[in-house]
Amino acid sequence: MSEIRDLSHSTAPDDSYLDEMARQTRARAEQAAEWSSDFTGAPEASRSFVAEGLNAAEGDLTGLLHTIHGLAETAFEEFDSVAAIASVLETHGVDVETGLYGVKTTLRATTGSGHGRTIAILAEYDALPEIGHACGHNIIATAGVGAFLALHALYEKDPAAVPGTVVLLGTPAEEGHSGKEVMARAGAFDGVDAAIMVHGYGYDCADQVWLGRRLLKVTYSGVAAHASAQPFMGRNALDAANLFYQGLGLMRQQMPPISRLHAVITDGGTRPSIITESATVQCYVRSKFPETLKELSDRVEDAAKGAALMTGTGVRVDWDDHPPSLPVRTNQALTARWAEHEQTRGRQPLPAGVLVESIAASTDFGNVSYRIPGIHPLIKTADAEVALHTREFAAAAKTPAAESAALDAAYGLACTALDFLADDALAAEVTAEFDREGGTIDVEHFFE
Repeated sequence: MSEIRDLSHSTAPDDSYLDEMARQTRARAEQAAEWSSDFTGAPEASRSFVAEGLNAAEGDLTGLLHTIHGLAETAFEEFDSVAAIASVLETHGVDVETGLYGVKTTLRATTGSGHGRTIAILAEYDALPEIGHACGHNIIATAGVGAFLALHALYEKDPAAVPGTVVLLGTPAEEGHSGKEVMARAGAFDGVDAAIMVHGYGYDCADQVWLGRRLLKVTYSGVAAHASAQPFMGRNALDAANLFYQGLGLMRQQMPPISRLHAVITDGGTRPSIITESATVQCYVRSKFPETLKELSDRVEDAAKGAALMTGTGVRVDWDDHPPSLPVRTNQALTARWAEHEQTRGRQPLPAGVLVESIAASTDFGNVSYRIPGIHPLIKTADAEVALHTREFAAAAKTPAAESAALDAAYGLACTALDFLADDALAAEVTAEFDREGGTIDVEHFFE
């Protein structure tokens, strides 16, 4: 007879699937070829100066990484983080604007000739509640600031070496919100031809799946009644919430494997002796493509309304208290340039398809990538088994490995930006590829 486990504790999740994913990733990575781009990009002398500029600013950048990590300010509250970034920029002679686009914790700085193309380098700096920089946004901010400072130093040395405009955009409130979409609707990306940023991770990866995400709140209204004496006189809102929750579970069998549904009943009543009068379910809906996200959203709403029909309750469906996030559309021409530059720093970014899709998360950069060409590569910051949004990743985001990652990422961003500004053939292909993949979509009204 098998031993009965201690039911006062949960079982430990088995990590064999994670082990197998890691094994497959290693095997695919061994087969991945060296990155090679069809374009020459900016002159080698400019890239050398970028590296020198980063070396000169290393102390300020490392200090900024640790300062933002220690502040760990959450969405729309990143006032001290913005001030820290502005201080570093101003120390290097850069004029900074803050509080733009209707959001108090935004930041913008520009450098370059002001003629020709414009590329934006994006910096995030919000943290997660309770667990701090468990997504490593302090690394994102440091990399973006470092890239911008290196390009600004190059421009001051030789204005002709930066033949266009580089914009540093501080983009708050990515965690649980969509700060970039709020900024976009207020004109932050008007006149910008491309946008680039980087994210910390357990691997160096040039192109990984990021899912689109919508937020849904479903509120059921019933009729209260005595649960023993007259239950038949009630209409149970908790029953409706339960049916909806179960419906989501059953729906997973008939949706694409990469799509995701997760929900929680945030209000399920007050006392067992009262038929529940009001219940609320909050749900995240995610999918790999804008079209599949839209279709899955319709099915989820049907399930929510169906639960109300089955229970005789009323229902209110509220989508996207914060703007939704679209999947990331990765521009391969820019990605190849990024990867080549990272190879010179001793890294080997993995191409698309090496990492398993099932570990995908979401980011509001997706909304940017359907407005203009963009890239959102990943840079190794922690051990592969350390997941984002964990205390372990927060600890990794302030290590020497994180410092090196930020500097290497800054180099890659700066050189990729220079390539886009200096190489007309590359820029033409970036735009042509974006158009081939569907061009600009009406992000703001896509789900209407």
